[in-house]
Amino acid sequence: MSFFAPPPTVEASVFTRLPDHFRTPRKNAWGDANRGGLPIDSFLEGPSFDRQGRLYVTDIPYGRIFRISMDGQWELVTEYDGWPNGLKIDKSGRIVITDYKRGLVQLDPDTGTVTPLLETVGSEGFKGVNDLVFGPKGEIYFTDQGQTGLQDATGRVYRLSPDGQLTCLINTIPSPNGIVYDPALNHLLVAVTRAQQIWRIPLHHNGVVGKVGVFANLHGGMAGPDGLALDAESCLYIAHTGFGSIWRLSKFAEPLLRIRSTAGISTTNLAFGGPDGKSLFITESQTGSILRADVPVAGLPMYSHA
Repeated sequence: MSFFAPPPTVEASVFTRLPDHFRTPRKNAWGDANRGGLPIDSFLEGPSFDRQGRLYVTDIPYGRIFRISMDGQWELVTEYDGWPNGLKIDKSGRIVITDYKRGLVQLDPDTGTVTPLLETVGSEGFKGVNDLVFGPKGEIYFTDQGQTGLQDATGRVYRLSPDGQLTCLINTIPSPNGIVYDPALNHLLVAVTRAQQIWRIPLHHNGVVGKVGVFANLHGGMAGPDGLALDAESCLYIAHTGFGSIWRLSKFAEPLLRIRSTAGISTTNLAFGGPDGKSLFITESQTGSILRADVPVAGLPMYSHA
């Protein structure tokens, strides 16, 4: 049930698409597990801008990281044995990636070298890490989704401190996916894909988790909320994959805007960019496209830019 009228709708345009010379559709293990065994040429995720205004994206099934210029030119940074998903950049320019197969890895953007950062929890592997966000002190919050869902509500959110201490903040989430940290409200928001929800995780100043609750409910569908981003007014942008839309919610979860895809329906993730930070760049993974939409408020500066 929703008590709100439908928000205004705008359309995103196609900014650029994965060039054909990077596309070779074929079957692979990731596609067998996640796309019904269909041949695929890519699955784009993890958009993030560096300080030079270049957009990085991941290609999960083929272990590729691309760098895209603002005139839409694609460059292959690296290709390695992994399933990279989320990608964020720290203040030094180091790139940290959540890799389903390998845990947390780090990428040198100049050389393309990928090295381990955190491969296990103690002596055990992760379920399959998904997305990440930096906190204000350089700590990394990340989701461990694996194949969890309503049938297995054991997905987790972790915090990795700069000194290497790993803390599990919660371990009862049915499919944790995108994650953001709001410094103004000192909480995490997590996309819970298979429950069609956004959860709010309050953080006390001593690092202890407060009472976790549901921030917002989506209407449902074949997939659900995926990547998340915040603007400077603490409004939340939700990539609703399987529905071809982005939703903007106020900090009180009131629907303010819908951005509709003009390509496919796999709107997986998003990042703010452009000269004034008022352009939203969206990975649409069904067609291998990057969409772009103008928004009313600039994005919250990323950790690398703050």
